[in-house]
Amino acid sequence: MTAPESDAVPIPLCQSADLAERGEAVPFDVVYAGQTCRAFAIRYEGQPHAYLNRCTHVAMEMDYQPNRFFDDTGQWLLCATHGAAYLPETGQCGAGPCRGGLVKIPLSEEDGVVRWHTAHNLQPVVF
Repeated sequence: MTAPESDAVPIPLCQSADLAERGEAVPFDVVYAGQTCRAFAIRYEGQPHAYLNRCTHVAMEMDYQPNRFFDDTGQWLLCATHGAAYLPETGQCGAGPCRGGLVKIPLSEEDGVVRWHTAHNLQPVVF
């Protein structure tokens, strides 16, 4: 898990139990570089991970069904449109038409709660 920046603000995302191992993702919205974007959190090998829901091949959402990102083996995060495959623990491109890796969002997990952390270019959506 990436250590949050020292000035990062923790934002409660979900209960730890909401992230099933290699199961459905928990979606959330963020403001990334001034734009409102969808993001998702998953659990892989016991650790929570979060990314912008934006393929690096073509900037579009990746899930093939709502909140479904894992392939049938549970080893890859897939973009449903073009088949780009990303490593769940890092977001790095593993196969297919992708350029670089997914934008990772720092998470922490403590006392049964998963939190995402703000950064200079990553903020909560304000209503």
